[in-house]
Amino acid sequence: MLYKGKAITYGDNVDTDVIIPARYLNIDDPEELAKHCMEDLDENFINKKTKGDIIVGGKNFGCGSSREHAPIVIKVSGISCVIASSFARIFYRNAINIGLPILECPEAIDDVDEGDILEVDIEQGAIQNITKNKRYKAQGFPPFIIEIIKKGGLMNYAAERAGSIE
Repeated sequence: MLYKGKAITYGDNVDTDVIIPARYLNIDDPEELAKHCMEDLDENFINKKTKGDIIVGGKNFGCGSSREHAPIVIKVSGISCVIASSFARIFYRNAINIGLPILECPEAIDDVDEGDILEVDIEQGAIQNITKNKRYKAQGFPPFIIEIIKKGGLMNYAAERAGSIE
């Protein structure tokens, strides 16, 4: 699975409270909720991102609460994947569960600048910085996680598998 987009960069410890502020958690519609993605960290996020862009973060991306709203609003906002030095474990699990591709690659984080065009192959763990003509290597996903992402998340994956058992 290949993703290509402009890098939108953030630093270390981007927590779930700035990914989606708690004051909006009473909104049921994911599209409406996504309009507030990153609002407390980057008030221009919604206007500067385009469908397919890639968030690049530092260490401990997605720390804070275990709310699954955080990866959902990132995905629904049109971000194709997230690359970070490291992810909070609960965010990592929630991202996979909802089908948001994420890769850990400290080398890329140190070198990618805001606006660089990236191409990401999550199966191979290959990250190409097209702007700088550089390649970085992350750990690719095993086939079953690729299938979860392709199906749009764990629930869709499980429902399809359950249907094939009958």
